[in-house]
Amino acid sequence: MIDWRDEGAVLRVRPHGETSAIVEVFTATHGRHAGVVRGGISRRIAPILQPGAQIAVRWQARLDENIGAFTVEPLRSRSADAMGDRLALAGLSAVCGLLAVVLPEREAHPPLYDRTVQLLDLLGQGAVWPLAYLRWEQALLEELGFGLDLSACAVRGVNEDLAYVSPRSGRAVSREAAGEWADRLLPLPPVLAGKGDAGAADIVAALGTTGYFIEHRLLRSLGGGGLPAARARLLEAIVRSEAG
Repeated sequence: MIDWRDEGAVLRVRPHGETSAIVEVFTATHGRHAGVVRGGISRRIAPILQPGAQIAVRWQARLDENIGAFTVEPLRSRSADAMGDRLALAGLSAVCGLLAVVLPEREAHPPLYDRTVQLLDLLGQGAVWPLAYLRWEQALLEELGFGLDLSACAVRGVNEDLAYVSPRSGRAVSREAAGEWADRLLPLPPVLAGKGDAGAADIVAALGTTGYFIEHRLLRSLGGGGLPAARARLLEAIVRSEAG
């Protein structure tokens, strides 16, 4: 019998049978892990299993390859931070939806886990959340082996007037070095390199670049699939949050 305890954030929940649910959790030391929660759709347990909720879990199975069963206890509900706040709700859905499709199953990623918990704890703080989310996506790419190198131009080695990112290498390219190839490169807004102001338009432009690498490099390495629709809704919410 295999039996372990951990804590983590709920990523997604789907019904299983008449009363149970299969729950995916991003855990601190066991990575993205699924398990059956008996009575998971009941009025008592279902409110605990909302996306983004922090829960303590106990996983038990006869064999490691079995899906196993979770026993869950609530630690922190984040739904209250998202309700009534379009940006927070979009952000919560984007984080959970993205992790559910990019994380390898049962592979621990402690640094990314810590960054994710910190990001989710910022929900509802609209002034700082979009930039924190951008940094989180950059950390996600770095942790999973597709980090961007924006320190110097890939062609000339200079670190001045960096304006583009190579879609092939993920390295910065200066405006001069880009030349006639500029239209084939991705934009490098200063905020992506940790410089300049962080207005909504700049953050959305930077997320366009990180999104390219998540979709065309990370997800493709996992067999394909597009970005979750929730991420597009988040970008729309970021623009609206500054406008109004």
